Amino acid sequence: MQVKTNFKNRMIQNKNGVIGPVEPRNPNVKVKTFGDYPSVPRSYLEVAENYGPDLSGPQLCDELVALICHMFTEDEADIIRHLKSGEYKTAAELAEKAHRPKEEVRAILDVLAREKYIIMSAGRPPQTRFFLIPIVPGAFATILVRTSMDTLTEWHKKFALLYKELYDTGFSALKAKVTQPGIRYLPVGESIENVQYALPYDYFAEYIDRFDDFAVALCQCRMVEEIAGQGCGRPMENCTSMGKSALMMAKQGRGRLVEKQELLEIKKEAEASGLVTWAMLLEREGNSTSCSCCGCCCGMMRSISEFNMPGRIAPPHFLPECDLDKCSYCGKCALGCPMGAITIDTKNKTRGFAAERCIGCGLCLVQCKKEQALTLKPVPGFEIPEVKIRKRGGFLSGLSGE
Repeated sequence: MQVKTNFKNRMIQNKNGVIGPVEPRNPNVKVKTFGDYPSVPRSYLEVAENYGPDLSGPQLCDELVALICHMFTEDEADIIRHLKSGEYKTAAELAEKAHRPKEEVRAILDVLAREKYIIMSAGRPPQTRFFLIPIVPGAFATILVRTSMDTLTEWHKKFALLYKELYDTGFSALKAKVTQPGIRYLPVGESIENVQYALPYDYFAEYIDRFDDFAVALCQCRMVEEIAGQGCGRPMENCTSMGKSALMMAKQGRGRLVEKQELLEIKKEAEASGLVTWAMLLEREGNSTSCSCCGCCCGMMRSISEFNMPGRIAPPHFLPECDLDKCSYCGKCALGCPMGAITIDTKNKTRGFAAERCIGCGLCLVQCKKEQALTLKPVPGFEIPEVKIRKRGGFLSGLSGE
């Protein structure tokens, strides 16, 4: 694989010859109360509360309130305030709570579920049930997922910028400390070609074998950073839906159907650009998703590379091991590591490694082709993460149209 080196990672710095991670930022969520927003309609504040900790969101804060006020009209908020985390309600049930006509409420819910893609729906009318999904991972992706940046409206662009302001508070990193890992990163193909300890589950081609349908769209994280003027320039079209959700995404015009071989070529190009692919540890209704991430844009990776808070990423199968007799301390491995797990002092010829940051992707090894000082070694006692299968409900089943 020919690795492209013209991409930068703003989470990695070269400071007086020391190449390594930038100083981690501390989360900064300034908690407010309803009383701090006398001019904001109460319906918006109640919706913001619905998206709080019970739905993996932050406590009430300025950034959350601003985002919610943009996501919903006051008319929509008046209905959604009655939809709590974990509830699946019909239009009739919400109409009764809101004291509004059923058809009027159904029309508003259809806009939110099928035009704005803020909420999800399951089942067929008149028993269609509507439910909330977290802002992230969830509504952030469903609102922005698409095949072209040209389809973004001013509403979408403002949503992206307001979401970025909320993410930059570090709220998701705080939550990451107490949640179960939801994804696992796969080693880049070249890094495990000759690794005898590699298992079938380490290979993306093996992971997707059980699916028949695939659709690709733009990575929402890199879209946001591009809109904010902080894009890294790496390829965007590598966010993947698999299973029935791929067919639905294509039907909605928000994904492009591809054959398995084309998908593998897309992922190979992603790896050559310094991106790392993840696989889900949760599948619903025969659906799954995957994206290829960078340490400077990806919200999941930035919980570590920026906020230094591992949590939602499963422990790696491999860790790099360095033969110091071969190492030239050039710093290429530190520049290539998406997580800032490696620090190289190019002047004093020293090397540091933060194992708790490493995701076992092998990009450092790919960067070290000339010296071949790095090898991937299996983690002692490693246990393959369990992939949980759910038969109904949730984010992915909503995407599949079930």
